[in-house]
Amino acid sequence: MALPKIDPTTTPSWQQLTAHYEAIKALPLKSLFQNDPKRAETFSIEWDDFLVDYSKNRITEETVQLLLQLAREMQLGTAIEAYFSGDPINETEGRAVLHTALRATREETVMVAGKNVIPEVYEIREKIRGFSNAVISGEKRGYTGKSFTDIVNIGIGGSDLGPAMATEALGFYKNHLKTHFVSNVDGDHVHEIIKKLDPETTLFIVVSKSFTTQETQSNAETLKEWFLQHAPETAIGKHFIAVSTNLEKIREFGITEDNVFPMWDWVGGRFSLWSAVGLSIALSVGYENYEQLLQGANAMDIHFKEAKFSENIPVILALLSVWYNNFFGAETEAIIPYTQYLHRLSAYLQQGIMESNGKSRARNGERVGYETGTIIWGEPGTNSQHAFFQLIHQGTKLIPTDFIGFKKPLHGNQQHHNKLMANFFAQTEALMNGKTADEVHRELKNSGHSEAEIQQLLPFKLFEGNKPTTTILADTLSPKNLGALIALYEHKIFVQGVIWNIFSYDQWGVELGKQLAKTILNELENSELGNHDGSTLRLIQFFKE
Repeated sequence: MALPKIDPTTTPSWQQLTAHYEAIKALPLKSLFQNDPKRAETFSIEWDDFLVDYSKNRITEETVQLLLQLAREMQLGTAIEAYFSGDPINETEGRAVLHTALRATREETVMVAGKNVIPEVYEIREKIRGFSNAVISGEKRGYTGKSFTDIVNIGIGGSDLGPAMATEALGFYKNHLKTHFVSNVDGDHVHEIIKKLDPETTLFIVVSKSFTTQETQSNAETLKEWFLQHAPETAIGKHFIAVSTNLEKIREFGITEDNVFPMWDWVGGRFSLWSAVGLSIALSVGYENYEQLLQGANAMDIHFKEAKFSENIPVILALLSVWYNNFFGAETEAIIPYTQYLHRLSAYLQQGIMESNGKSRARNGERVGYETGTIIWGEPGTNSQHAFFQLIHQGTKLIPTDFIGFKKPLHGNQQHHNKLMANFFAQTEALMNGKTADEVHRELKNSGHSEAEIQQLLPFKLFEGNKPTTTILADTLSPKNLGALIALYEHKIFVQGVIWNIFSYDQWGVELGKQLAKTILNELENSELGNHDGSTLRLIQFFKE
């Protein structure tokens, strides 16, 4: 079943939303709350350990109904069915999109090209379980008989961002193994990691579907060369693991077949932490916690698949994003987690969202006539409050912002947590309410300023307010809740892509720079220069001088 090819701007709901936007664009959020005491209850969803409050958005009940109508007119229900059924919805690459199958229950059936893939998924999960338990317990050891102390994940893109984010996020659950991530082809990066390693006690995981990715292979070869300065060639089989499909290249590298974990072409790199790409997560926090991560994602999958659209968290969040992107003209979205553990979440979601929905061609191949992917950015609170919140509060840009918080601190320091969460709640309230001229005048007068001083200062202390926020509040940062949170944003990506009539799961835009880099690398390492524009030619010449 192919995804529908409908220009969203031709739907009746899009026309109605355009008129509706003109009617409500200046409505102050404060008045919406004053006129509806039950607004917070109406515009919120409770699910499992989560409360998602989207009442501080510039919407009315009519807005939501029109957005839900848009979802229906874009045949979102049919698209969701195709998504979970293993249909090749990644049409330009002829692939299914089934990261959801990696966290499905053993009893489920998911067919790809006439074959149920679930038994194979569980076979690899069992291999991850056995391998990670053996390394953690010390049963599996290095070439000198010492237990492993360090894990180095060598990958880039989804093979790095997902495991790195999740490992940091679950730092509270971490065991004795130290985990390192090498991604950038910058040699300084890998050599800084080498400083921290002991060759006798380090396990290397090379994550590359093709086993030919330039950055990953360069780093893997550098680490192998360093390792062999201390160990015999036969030791590679004990210290290097491959997550890949290219058995020939893996053998050439020296990795034994027992140490190979396969990947599937129906899992995109940016959604691959649920596969053997997540081996470093299982090693870092233990397989049981990794399994909880998968279970949390599966619970969100079921919610997304079964909940009606009006009570469906990914659907509502995606429709809000469309509302701001396509009607208010908001170009960016900020994601602010109020926990240091999630300090890499925004970087992870940047790839997931911007690589997926950064497309300018509709599913029929024609250029779209409307905005698609949003720019994603953010940092943890409260650090971000002392960095870029000034722009959100008083700048000229409208920046819808997701606030992510947890009711309970992991280390139990309630005093710190109360201060953190006081800021969490205060910021969404401040962004909504702002501060009026009367309030500023009263504050300045009470602090002893003269009328002349007040008139001079007053414009600079005004806050317009009416800044939209969505609050995601969960019980605690558990592996299960982290899995659900990541899956929530994955499904939001899917819904956005359906509404925008684009293919979310190919990534042709990544390829052009790679191709040119290969050509230029050959020129950097040899004397002859090819045909380039004047700027590139001058830069290469300056580099080579």
